[in-house]
Amino acid sequence: MDGSAALYVALGDSISIDEYAGGPGRGGASLLARNRDDDFPTWRGRDLSTVHPGLRFELLATDGGTTATVLEVQLPRLARMAVRPQLVTLTVGGNDLLGADGDTEAARGVVDTVGHRLDETLRTVEQHSAPGARLVVGTVYDPSDGTGNAEALGLPPWPEAVTVIGELNSAIRQVAATHRATVADIHAAFLGHGLRAGDPRQPDPRPAARDLWYCSLIEPNAWGASTVRAAFWHALRASD
Repeated sequence: MDGSAALYVALGDSISIDEYAGGPGRGGASLLARNRDDDFPTWRGRDLSTVHPGLRFELLATDGGTTATVLEVQLPRLARMAVRPQLVTLTVGGNDLLGADGDTEAARGVVDTVGHRLDETLRTVEQHSAPGARLVVGTVYDPSDGTGNAEALGLPPWPEAVTVIGELNSAIRQVAATHRATVADIHAAFLGHGLRAGDPRQPDPRPAARDLWYCSLIEPNAWGASTVRAAFWHALRASD
């Protein structure tokens, strides 16, 4: 990202939004743009607004966003912007997969669809971004922490779920590589902070147990949002 008035645009689903982390400015993408020093003092000075004074941030990600939502709703909004972004982050694929919950064959079809749509998404983002723009794509996390224990999450049994999530993340990595996009490994960062740390279904955006990073089953709470931010930040630093 060059220049003091850089534009950062966040696309995708609720992994990137503010709502489940406690409100405006508290989601992972928002924290990447501007840290909340009161909540996360160790991140003071490690945000895009510090590195790029005058940063403009546009949060286009939406609750329940899918690859179709990104293509049909969010990318047209990106295309209409008067300024082209120098950084775009994207979290998507998890809600697509939820639509095939419990059906492994259908889920693998979804993985293929996500791969094709992600390729189209990244090509479109490149067309509407500034020359040399940075693209960061997040992997999809697993609230079961790799256990596949769907029953403990209040869901029907699905023994192959962990395998399918792995296949989805492999597809995300492969498509990202073809576009020279950087991958933020949100999946790896969240392991051990879902079912193994407590009940991901709990509704509190700021639970006392700060090692539990989910709320409402599949959403990042405040502590999870900081981890999403960290995954984006470290991916950017590693690709410098």
